Amino acid sequence: MQTLFNIIAAMLVLGGLAGAILPILPGLPMVFGGLLLAAWCDGFEHVGKFTIGILTVLLLIGLALDFVAGSFGAKRVGASPKAVLGATLGSVVGIFFGLPGLILGPFIGAVIGEIGARRGLDQAAASGFATWIGLLLGTVAKLALGLAMIGVFAFVWLV
Repeated sequence: MQTLFNIIAAMLVLGGLAGAILPILPGLPMVFGGLLLAAWCDGFEHVGKFTIGILTVLLLIGLALDFVAGSFGAKRVGASPKAVLGATLGSVVGIFFGLPGLILGPFIGAVIGEIGARRGLDQAAASGFATWIGLLLGTVAKLALGLAMIGVFAFVWLV
C-alpha cells in the first residue's frame, strides 16, 4: 500500500509542476499535497513539521502570486479589472488551443476585457501586453516555487 501512496505522491508532484504552467490545474497545492503524502508515507521520519512549515510558506507565497501577478502588470499601465479578468479567462480558454493559445489567450482576453470596459485600442493593447507579461512572470515564479518546494523536500530527505 505504501508503494501505491508513493506513486500517487509522485503523480501529484509531477501534475503540480504541470499545473504551475497550465492555469486549469492547481499546481502548487498539488505539489504540496504530493510532498505531504510522501512525508506521511514515511511516517514523517525524514521530513518533519519544520520542513512542512517551510513548504506551507512557499505554497502560500505561490497562492498569493496567483492573485497579484496578472493584475500587477495590468495596473502598471492602468488596466481595468475587466482586462485582468479577460486575461485570466483567456489563459483558461487558451489551454484548448495548445501552445499558441497559452501564449495568445491572456493577451487577447485582456484586450477584449479592456475594450469591454470602453477603453481605446491603444490602452487595450498596452493592458493586454502588460497583463500577459505579469501572468508570464507569475507563471515562471510559481514554477520556481514548485521546484524550490521539491528541492527543500529532497534536501531534507537526503540529509
